[in-house]
Amino acid sequence: MAVDLPRHGAAPSRSSHPDPRLERLLAHPALWRAGSAARVPVWPSGFAPLDEALPGGGWPRSGLIEILPARWGQGELRLMLPALAAITSRSEARWCVWVAPPLQPFAPALAGAGMALTRLLIARAPPHARRAAALWAIEQALGSGACDSVLAWAKDAPARQIRRLQLAAQRGNALGVLFRPRESAREASPAMLRVALEPRRGGVRVTLLKSRGGARGALDLRWEDHERT
Repeated sequence: MAVDLPRHGAAPSRSSHPDPRLERLLAHPALWRAGSAARVPVWPSGFAPLDEALPGGGWPRSGLIEILPARWGQGELRLMLPALAAITSRSEARWCVWVAPPLQPFAPALAGAGMALTRLLIARAPPHARRAAALWAIEQALGSGACDSVLAWAKDAPARQIRRLQLAAQRGNALGVLFRPRESAREASPAMLRVALEPRRGGVRVTLLKSRGGARGALDLRWEDHERT
């Protein structure tokens, strides 16, 4: 699309009727504009220092993020529990779907953390088709419009598939959380936010590897910081 530039000293003309082609381009979910991060709706993480570092002040309500722990069960789920409790306990809450969790969820602990178990749905993929079935389930749940959040554990996922998940999350207005091994940080990813985790005594070290409009670097969180709030 060609645009005529104004002559030196002349003010650019302003039309009260924006070009519909430009409007469609700006509305495309793959396009990110500087300064737009602060306007993205978020879910507070439950940890004030983390919210200060995250774009917009929390986890995005719509879009895909990656959390990369050193090993499964080393703080990735506990980091998300305060937000999940707030999301599922709302009167208008949609589903919270977990796809292929590697460990058996302990319902009393989840309820004790404030999660509404009536809003939780767990999907497990059959062993003979684990990766393909899991990725299909994640994409369907994210794009369905029936979920507030979808959490999934995947040892490996092609970049093209992660791109599909990102678009599905935006289409379904859902928070997608993809847990992948720490070594996945060496691979490029279309996810809007990437966080690496390392366990620390009484908490976890969070390293923001990729953060559109947010901070970069590491911060240490203590679990009791949330328990006191």
